[in-house]
Amino acid sequence: MGVLTVSEIAKKWKISERSVRNYCKQGRVKGAEQKGKLWLIPEDAKKPERVERKIMSCK
Repeated sequence: MGVLTVSEIAKKWKISERSVRNYCKQGRVKGAEQKGKLWLIPEDAKKPERVERKIMSCK
């Protein structure tokens, strides 16, 4: 099993590199490991589902 970088995963999942880093930092990408500033992500990792945030109105 190989590993891919943030930029490679971003292209594969068709999302921004920032989103991939956020998913990794939040622990939502199974098997992702950080080595220094570099994230190593298993090539068979699944894209996490989006979590909808509730918008609270101020009154």
